[in-house]
Amino acid sequence: MTYTLGTPPLRAGATADAPAHHGGGGRHRLRRHRKGAWHRRVLAYSQVELVQAPGRGTGERCLLLVLVRKVVGHVEFRLCASCEEAVITDVMIEKRFHRSGLGTRALSHLRARYPGIVWHTTLDRRVTRDLLRRMRVPRQAEGARCPHTSE
Repeated sequence: MTYTLGTPPLRAGATADAPAHHGGGGRHRLRRHRKGAWHRRVLAYSQVELVQAPGRGTGERCLLLVLVRKVVGHVEFRLCASCEEAVITDVMIEKRFHRSGLGTRALSHLRARYPGIVWHTTLDRRVTRDLLRRMRVPRQAEGARCPHTSE
């Protein structure tokens, strides 16, 4: 068997047209990860800014998720410093950022920004249920409200 300069030897079971190690798009190619999902996760952690919006009422607050001057989501919550409790009333994230870790990042940011606050939620939607369960945010009991907030 003779080899010429620049041509590697063939492996067992390979032909000159398709070497054995390049059959499925590369040996080390990640088959389950899509480039789009990975790109959205990188965007969610590097370029999305978390901005506190001005309060709309007593205790009503909103955390905006902003990507290059465009709001891609928000977390609305009521905060009572007297009771040291907060209730998440709404979570909205654009569909393209679902499963990117942006919701987890937003709730972790709120917990770090307001240490010592006990978090609850009133939400029971399919879209947010997994996020709130994963972040261990329990549902608020029916009819239980903070006496310091008015509504």
